[in-house]
Amino acid sequence: MCDPISISIGTALGATGSATAVGMVGATTALGLGSSAASFIGQRRMARQQARYQARASEMERQRAMQEQSAMRMRQAQEQEAANRELADVSLKSREALSKARTSAGEAGVSGASVEMLLDDYTRQEAAYRVGITRQRELQDVQTGLALTDAGYRTQMRQIDINRPIDKPSFLTGALNIAQSGLSGYRTGLEINRSREA
Repeated sequence: MCDPISISIGTALGATGSATAVGMVGATTALGLGSSAASFIGQRRMARQQARYQARASEMERQRAMQEQSAMRMRQAQEQEAANRELADVSLKSREALSKARTSAGEAGVSGASVEMLLDDYTRQEAAYRVGITRQRELQDVQTGLALTDAGYRTQMRQIDINRPIDKPSFLTGALNIAQSGLSGYRTGLEINRSREA
């Protein structure tokens, strides 16, 4: 099987035998070949540049996501530390209040059920406060977990957006373009031949 370039040149030569027809077919084919080659090289260069850009952007997004997660974890640790300080402060104040209540009751000569009820009330208040702080910390941890999950999804979507498929040049497309140029040259040769016969 002959390639389109040989067919077009052979047809032009066989049909007219003229140098003009052969020159026209050759020029058309050469221009098509040059254009296809330049297009292929340009597409390949663009695909490589796009791949480099995507790799850099993907790495930058990965680093951004790590920093975002680190900031969330740091905030979570600070909240935990603040809650621990608050619980320690409540515990200290509760012990001081219980101690003062016992001392005051002893100095006043009061004892029995009323003193025990007062001390139990202080203990209940401390326990309720501790439960409130602990519950608040649990909710903050849930919120942080949801924020981290959301940040992970956003990062995945950004990575998908960054790493879209790259249109890479195809040898098949280039070969088809060259064949099209050869056929165009063949058609030009036929048109020249017809115009000479007319």
